[in-house]
Amino acid sequence: MHDYPLLSLTWTLLEFFLLILWFFLLFKVLSDLFRSHDMNGWAKAGWIIVVIVLPLVGVLLYVIFRGKSMAAREREQARQADAAVKQYIREAVAPSAGGPVSHADELAKLADLKAGGAISEEEYQKAKDKLLS
Repeated sequence: MHDYPLLSLTWTLLEFFLLILWFFLLFKVLSDLFRSHDMNGWAKAGWIIVVIVLPLVGVLLYVIFRGKSMAAREREQARQADAAVKQYIREAVAPSAGGPVSHADELAKLADLKAGGAISEEEYQKAKDKLLS
């Protein structure tokens, strides 16, 4: 009988890959359970017990029965995260006055300051050149 070390290594790597895949799927199911708002605490506890006691069957049953809603919750979470990032960008870019300031607005403010005598013609030209460059 021949010994095939390369085949043993390949089999070990396949087992390792499947173990990593299994843990990924298990954590995905558990995180979806805690994220789900359409189940009460008892239903979540029941699913957790099934997933822990019968891991392979429990995870497969969860994916079969709640797979579509898993995807919907994932999409909703991504949409909320995207909306939060866009809101943060709007607030970070926009001044506290309530909207983004354009170059025209800045030039108008500079002209008002010059007309009011708050800045000189030289200061006005420097600020205008800096704004337009």
